[in-house]
Amino acid sequence: MAELKITRWPENERPRERLLKYGAGNLSDAQLLAIILRTGSGEKGVMALSIAILDAFKSLSSIDAASAAELSSIKGIGGAKTAQIKAAFELGKRLMGESSDGKPVFSSSQAIHAYFAPRFKNFKKELFIALLLDAKNRLVRECKISEGTLTGSLIHPREAFKEAIRESAASVVFVHNHPSGDPAPSRDDIAVTERLKSAGEIIGIQVIDHIIIGDGRYVSLREQGVV
Repeated sequence: MAELKITRWPENERPRERLLKYGAGNLSDAQLLAIILRTGSGEKGVMALSIAILDAFKSLSSIDAASAAELSSIKGIGGAKTAQIKAAFELGKRLMGESSDGKPVFSSSQAIHAYFAPRFKNFKKELFIALLLDAKNRLVRECKISEGTLTGSLIHPREAFKEAIRESAASVVFVHNHPSGDPAPSRDDIAVTERLKSAGEIIGIQVIDHIIIGDGRYVSLREQGVV
């Protein structure tokens, strides 16, 4: 028996109308997913398709972790619907990364990578950035320290910490990209990081991490034991 189209459901049972009337918190996971998908496939209505996704992956976290290919393997989920799902989950993660005043919170290397990876995609030069953070790891200000190949002579502690001192930052995170796509730290990367860490200890501004971003990958020098 063919599934009744959602537009023919009683109005107070349609997910979108229920959300507008009662609020998103009163909808089930399947109903919220149906709103994101908007339409079903030729064989399944949008609610049946939403339930099929939840049945296949068992949890929202598993849907979030699924690759585009895994999502598209569900019959009725093509490229457009996969993109809609991925975009919705990404917005949720970005919201979780903001403080109440809208400032990004950088409390993990993953959060920093997620924030900067889109900016560095296809960027042809090395860009070295300092993130000035407050005591709650909220971004106070972002400063470009240098643009070009990272060397000890190019990154001087005086320039690296100048704005952090001016803004009375509690800590800093340094971020730069490797245009080659390989985030493995070079000798210069490690030497510069050690030098900046020592300078930060002297002036009382903690260097929390130095993140190197490549093509879809990153390296945290804190996790490597350098910071």
